[in-house]
Amino acid sequence: MFIIGERVNGMFSDIKKAIQSKDKKPVQKVALEQVKAGANALDINVGPATADKESAMVWLVEAVREVTDIALSVDTAKFSAMKAGFEAAGGSLILNSTKGDDRSMDQYLPLAKEHDALAIILCIDENGVPSNVEGRVEIAMKGLAKAMEYEIDIEKIVIDPIVLPANVAQDQTKKVMQAISEIRSLADPSPHIVVGLSNISQRCSNTGLIDRTFLAMCVANGMDMAITDPTDEELMNTMITAELLMNKSIYCDGFLEAYYT
Repeated sequence: MFIIGERVNGMFSDIKKAIQSKDKKPVQKVALEQVKAGANALDINVGPATADKESAMVWLVEAVREVTDIALSVDTAKFSAMKAGFEAAGGSLILNSTKGDDRSMDQYLPLAKEHDALAIILCIDENGVPSNVEGRVEIAMKGLAKAMEYEIDIEKIVIDPIVLPANVAQDQTKKVMQAISEIRSLADPSPHIVVGLSNISQRCSNTGLIDRTFLAMCVANGMDMAITDPTDEELMNTMITAELLMNKSIYCDGFLEAYYT
């Protein structure tokens, strides 16, 4: 499982305050904690910290780059901020994200191509998030076709089927898992599949239990990437165990410890 650490995000109060005060230390502390806990990449998101997304994104990226050369997932809905973040970051990059409509993909995918970045394509188009499996799969197919148009390898494409909170869209949970399975079969090699894991439990009780259970079920259906908090030990242990039971690693009595060595 490829884990994208979610905590360098202005939606969290400590990071929001750090961005506003231009204090690198809290950002760098969180970044290093995520890496130490097992993150393969870090999601970098200004969030609601400031209206000046471009300069804040550059500052945030540069603060993280001072302490780690790990892959960075530049996370913004504003193209100018995405471009600024990419130019400031260098190294391995993930474009997070583009909607799955032609207008959005024609703007964002050339940037991913230019920087040899992974590109996350959301199963959202001009009509919003599809309410059924078929709609999500159709957008994913359009995304793969558009990637081929720009000569981007399918292995560089990551599809996000869009997770909605279980407390307001409970019927969508099963549809997301079905979509994951079908999207994985669209090409050989398959595109990657990612979810923003904490979306499933947003404003729910028992958030940890919901996140862990959903993670294991998504792994069983073929998901291979997740945006989450790797410092959550119980969640990481669930992920490691789920992948073991899907025969993605070799069993030993110390399989949890072996994952980190």
